[in-house]
Amino acid sequence: MTNLMRIRTGYKVGKQLLGMKSSHFVFAVGINTPSLFGKTFRGDLYCRNCLMMKRVEKSACLHYLEAKESERIFLNEALKWDGELSRAQKKGADAVVSAVERLEPLLLWAVAGSGKTEMTFRGLEAAFERGLRVCFASPRVDVCIELLPRFREVFPDVPLVCLYGDSEDKFRGERFVIATTHQLIRFYRYFDVLFIDEVDAFPYAKDPFLEYAVRKARAEKGTEIYITATPEKAWQDECEKGTRRHVKIPARYHGYKLPVPELIWIGDWAKLLKKKQICRKVLDWLRKHQQNDKPILLFFPKIEVMYEVKVALEQAGYLNVETVHSADKLRKEKVERFRKRETAILLSTTILERGVTFADVQVAVFGSEGAIFTEAALVQIAGRAGRKVSSPTGEVFFFHHGRTREMKRAIKHIKMMNALGVKEGLLSE
Repeated sequence: MTNLMRIRTGYKVGKQLLGMKSSHFVFAVGINTPSLFGKTFRGDLYCRNCLMMKRVEKSACLHYLEAKESERIFLNEALKWDGELSRAQKKGADAVVSAVERLEPLLLWAVAGSGKTEMTFRGLEAAFERGLRVCFASPRVDVCIELLPRFREVFPDVPLVCLYGDSEDKFRGERFVIATTHQLIRFYRYFDVLFIDEVDAFPYAKDPFLEYAVRKARAEKGTEIYITATPEKAWQDECEKGTRRHVKIPARYHGYKLPVPELIWIGDWAKLLKKKQICRKVLDWLRKHQQNDKPILLFFPKIEVMYEVKVALEQAGYLNVETVHSADKLRKEKVERFRKRETAILLSTTILERGVTFADVQVAVFGSEGAIFTEAALVQIAGRAGRKVSSPTGEVFFFHHGRTREMKRAIKHIKMMNALGVKEGLLSE
């Protein structure tokens, strides 16, 4: 291939790459931080941050394909979707289209369950009409897997590839890529438009390396569109000051308010668990919803606590219970069983705090005072309830052993969005 290029790696690999011309699929890259480099037994340097892409040594070569303007493909009427946007969704969709057409950055700040993915459809179509290269990235593998069939359905004629750690897909120059943010380290100045979904989620929000990967994957004149229901506090402040271009969507597509969590004190639950017991308030809540044939999603601060609760529940007579966490090899199957109502109660870590939808689900957090339950996490968890138009309401309980600032902030955040939706005429009083 005439446009296949290679360079020698070296200590300042990242600096070398930033000095290269336009490129299109980089297999590895380093960062100019000495502590991130190790040495082989031969004394050859390699980048620790890049080990997910296999070890790249100083003496190795990096291969990439040069992107060419002549390779652009212009697609008309690529969107095959007969759905309708709500008034709130149309506001978000118009802002996305404008950002794509002008190649300007945008924060799409929209509540959980507002239909953020649908708000991007017209913007994606505008990008394909202009021959732009697009990536829809998320920190979470589960989100990428759920997005793939949705985008294939509405853009059936657009070549699409989905890249994540265990994906069998291989990149072959597609103009539309779904990927985890880790996979963006493979690209260099390739994408004209980068949608970063759940931008506040772990690990993206805590890893500057992934922010670097996004910047490196973006074309020189490209742009980024960030999507989340819970932007970090600094971004919220910038939005309020008018220094960050954004659009705020405070209402769900079906026009119902966000469920406001209830705070329920359950005392020293850890002490009870040592006796394989659970507070009566929790059991009563579970029993009420089981009697009404409602699926129940219960979140936990730690895997160990989740397993202890499962044992206690089984001893109390709750048998149709499953657990799920990030390292669970069967988590996709378990989530699907819960979605099909084959499982009555699903116990989860924060792995399911975002990116999943279950009809008529009732949600609770066990031990919501845990440090892992930040304002953003709690808002996202509350956003699992009432997402479907067929079941637009639902209960959200925070079972705790002491109220925290994060719990109070989460409730304040949800009430603020509901009030804004009423003010804008998107929600009824």
